[in-house]
Amino acid sequence: MEGLFESLPENYREKLGRPGEYPFTRGIYPRMYLERLWTMRQYAGFGSAEETNRRFRFLLAQGQTGLSVAFDLPTQLGLDPDHPLAVGEVGRVGVSIATLDDMRRLFDQIPLDRVTTSMTINAPAMMLLAMYLLVAEEQGVGWEKVGGTIQNDILKEYVARGTYIYPPKPSMRLVTDIFEFASEHVPRWNTISISGYHIREAGATAAQEIGFTLANAKAYVRAALARGLELDRFAPRLSFFFAAHNDIFEEAAKFRAARRLWARIMKEELGAKNKKSWMLRFHTQTGGSTLTAQQPLNNIVRVAYQALAAVLGGTQSLHTNAYDEALGLPTEESALIALRTQQILAYESGVTRAIDPAGGSFYLEHLTDRLEAEAENIIAQIDAMGGAVAAIEAGFVQKEIEESAWRFQREVEEKERIIVGLNAFIVDEEPEIPIQKIDPEIERRRAEEVRRYRQRRDQEKTEAALEGLKAAARTDANLFPHVLDAFRARATLGEVAGALREVFGEYQPS
Repeated sequence: MEGLFESLPENYREKLGRPGEYPFTRGIYPRMYLERLWTMRQYAGFGSAEETNRRFRFLLAQGQTGLSVAFDLPTQLGLDPDHPLAVGEVGRVGVSIATLDDMRRLFDQIPLDRVTTSMTINAPAMMLLAMYLLVAEEQGVGWEKVGGTIQNDILKEYVARGTYIYPPKPSMRLVTDIFEFASEHVPRWNTISISGYHIREAGATAAQEIGFTLANAKAYVRAALARGLELDRFAPRLSFFFAAHNDIFEEAAKFRAARRLWARIMKEELGAKNKKSWMLRFHTQTGGSTLTAQQPLNNIVRVAYQALAAVLGGTQSLHTNAYDEALGLPTEESALIALRTQQILAYESGVTRAIDPAGGSFYLEHLTDRLEAEAENIIAQIDAMGGAVAAIEAGFVQKEIEESAWRFQREVEEKERIIVGLNAFIVDEEPEIPIQKIDPEIERRRAEEVRRYRQRRDQEKTEAALEGLKAAARTDANLFPHVLDAFRARATLGEVAGALREVFGEYQPS
């Protein structure tokens, strides 16, 4: 492969660059998958902690190399399972976690010094990370050995996903509190996964996915700098999360363009000196919105092509969706097929035998340049408005995503864009697909467990810890130690999030 690169014209080699060298168009590591495959991190979570723990251990036994936790809606909103607003949602779209006991059961028999964990959690990210660290501590694992990622990306919640709790200003404070605490105490932890995935799933184009995501990333960096944090101390622990949709070459180019653009932003605009601060490290998930309930077995093919695009684009971590996710949560069988899709790609397809195998393709490089230019223009628009927070508050980002989603839907309805099995190649009868069932009793059991948890504690100690958290929230103190204290005093997730609700209020979209 080196001979092929050297045979290119000098000016072309200079523009293309080498893998592992700034601006990292061809990947952040010199030898990429020749030395180490991407992490196969299948997203899982449903029902109770015990049920999800069994699924985790099944996937690890089948060759999965990292965990990714899906939390139910009440957990994502900082509500306990016995809260009136949790009715009908407990354990439905993820696992229900409300107490330190739940977190212990979730990671039972899973060594937290040897398995990295990604947690898709945003508004209460500090709370879930605090419980995770306390469980690691109980396992005898020092925090310096704990590795993983929390999403902790609140800005995209206001425009694409909706699981926010607090207004933007205190929410950004919680994000930077985590940056500060983790940089001192949990050095291997990725303190944020800045998400383009949900932006894309809401209807954004590939260029918008890059532009809005990197604009949000700049906002987080500037907030941390305003806090007084040292750029090259926290920036190497920033990570990103992107979608992989169906256009293989556009998606591969998207990842390359994002990597190159972020490297330039960090080095040339924000002044980072550490090479690791320039690197855009990212997890990819295949596109949930691309899956169809019609002829769902076709989704296996879609997911395989999307996974190929992510690998051609140089992802560090990958989740492949199950074929039945347009119908319900994955069954054990469909989750295994999704994992096997990655394993076949890694070990049988030959795509890992070369570094950046599609690099240098005139078409791919043209797409990379085009997407970079379009994304750069989007970021410039947002900068002119005062940054991502101002653009979100003005409704600009939401409007742009909504218009892109409308254009896509119109193209599908008018058959300008063909979706196999949906608006073309339709069949009259389809085979019945088994669907993962969530036990309706889970809600009652979880509510009773939380009530018993509260009964078995020193109530005065719990209340004192919660009052201490509220008092700290009224100052500029870092809240992470106070959240740890509250969970050590057996407070629940809903109580900790509720204490901050009393101080910060709740966000009400205009």
